[in-house]
Amino acid sequence: MSTRRRLSDRLVFPAALLATLSVLVVVFYYPVWSVFDAALGDTGAFLARGEATGLFAPIHDVLADPFYTGVAHHLFTEPAGVPAGVLAWLADGVQLVGFGLFGFTAYQAALSALASVALGLPGAYVLARYEFRGRQTLTSLTIVPFVLPSILVAVGFQATFGQTGLVNDLLGAVGLGPVDVLFQLPIIVVAHAFYNAPLVTRLVTAAWDGVDPQQVESARAMGASPLRAFRDVVLPQLLPPLLTAALLAFVFSFMSFPIVLALGGLRLPTVEVWLYAKVQSLELDTAAALATLETALSLVLTYLYLRYEAFQVTASADGGRRSRRPLVDGLRKLADPRRLLVFGYAVVAAVVFLLPVVSLLVESVTGPNGGFTTSYYEFLLARQSSAAVGTVKPLPAIRNSLLFALGTLAVAVPMGVVVSLVATRGGRWSRLAEAALSAPIAVSGVVVGLGLLQTLVFGVELFGQRVTATGPIAIVAAHAVAAYPFVTRNLTPALGGIDDRVVDAARSLGASRLRALVTVTLPLVAAPLLAGTAFAFAISVGEFDSTILLAEGSSSYTMPVALERYVGNRSLGPSLGPATAMGSVLLVVTAASFVVIDRLGGRYGG
Repeated sequence: MSTRRRLSDRLVFPAALLATLSVLVVVFYYPVWSVFDAALGDTGAFLARGEATGLFAPIHDVLADPFYTGVAHHLFTEPAGVPAGVLAWLADGVQLVGFGLFGFTAYQAALSALASVALGLPGAYVLARYEFRGRQTLTSLTIVPFVLPSILVAVGFQATFGQTGLVNDLLGAVGLGPVDVLFQLPIIVVAHAFYNAPLVTRLVTAAWDGVDPQQVESARAMGASPLRAFRDVVLPQLLPPLLTAALLAFVFSFMSFPIVLALGGLRLPTVEVWLYAKVQSLELDTAAALATLETALSLVLTYLYLRYEAFQVTASADGGRRSRRPLVDGLRKLADPRRLLVFGYAVVAAVVFLLPVVSLLVESVTGPNGGFTTSYYEFLLARQSSAAVGTVKPLPAIRNSLLFALGTLAVAVPMGVVVSLVATRGGRWSRLAEAALSAPIAVSGVVVGLGLLQTLVFGVELFGQRVTATGPIAIVAAHAVAAYPFVTRNLTPALGGIDDRVVDAARSLGASRLRALVTVTLPLVAAPLLAGTAFAFAISVGEFDSTILLAEGSSSYTMPVALERYVGNRSLGPSLGPATAMGSVLLVVTAASFVVIDRLGGRYGG
């Protein structure tokens, strides 16, 4: 091999890593830093003259406002008076106090995490303990929330529990009055549990499968009861993944945007929803402060999650494989408790994970009088031919979604491959590099969208020239940032399992590093790579958080954005018909991703 070829071969991986880092700096780190910089206040005066006046002013204004921090605002307005205030509060009989917007956001996230654990644990028990006909189908049901766009789920819940929704239609058919649960906290908690319970089920099931049955048998042989054997042997091994899942459910619920926007709105706002409202009203300093505080909290919680996950991987690597009890021969009686348990969970899973989807489809073809109709789809076609300014047309939304998804794959898949190679082949610095390259996981799409809006879209000064990017470019950048970590999550375990001797053999036969990667390594991990690609496609098609801030006119609005505009357009009347029709179209597109991911066995956790 010539010296030039040897040198170019060595530079392939560093060049790919440099290109990935450059993309991240341009479309993630710099935009997000611009948000943080706006929240820090007058940093220029501090750096130039050492003047601290105005430094951290936006953040301090938020923290000192009772609307945002409730009673805790005293910590930032009069910290010296806090001890006396606490004593007065105790003397008054420990009255209820408010904790503001951040407190409510944490409260609903905690309730959502508890609901997710309560809904997900029975599924983990059933899937880990028993082997039965239909188990794979039941497992596949838990994939549904991972590929459904969150705005689609929100509209599905509206179609289920709204005034003209499926539940009220069924209640009316039996002579019962309508129920009104929209724009109330319980419906938000249930919708979050829809998303996060499958995460609990999958993480805990994987850990339960890794419990060595011999340890349980040894405890039983030493006289432990089944309950004590579970408490002393199984439960300690389940706690790390359970805490991991609960922490993730809390983070996802804390940063939830479309579900709260559609089901709570400004009546029950969270930090994300209020941040979006501040961007709309062009109060960008307050929005930046909220984004900075939210991201700081998210980074701390994500760090805790990664620590728990590392422990979980170590524990599962040391464990055995739990044998499941077959239910075919041993359960001939219909009243057997175990059969009832499996059947009960199957019913709950079907209702929880399919009812919003079924309601969406049913409402899209149900007229105001309860009969079958295609008028809502005809309405979409009529909107397509409308010449009115501001009309949301379905075909441009579908076209944009598909084109943006293809653009996202062109960026996200190579980035995901590079990050996976760093994680598995990066040596002693691999953990640090992987953490730096995986930072987008901890930053919400609204924050990324705000950063891109302030930089690429509004424009930045570069060598005396103002450089701007159009909405579509910014949207593809935001989608790629959101999608590539899922490519990495699917690919890294498979790359780590490849025998290095296979690659070394190809290298010894004269293959370059790049050729060995393309012809040997990637074909060995084709299934997880395709699953990661399907995830990236589904995430791009359903991405809403950043897109709603970056979409401009018909040139860049996507199916989720069009869906939200149909829901929010009161001129269309109270009916959800047009929105459910648009949602059904979005559902068809994402269903293809669901099939690919299910067949190829993608990774869903974090």
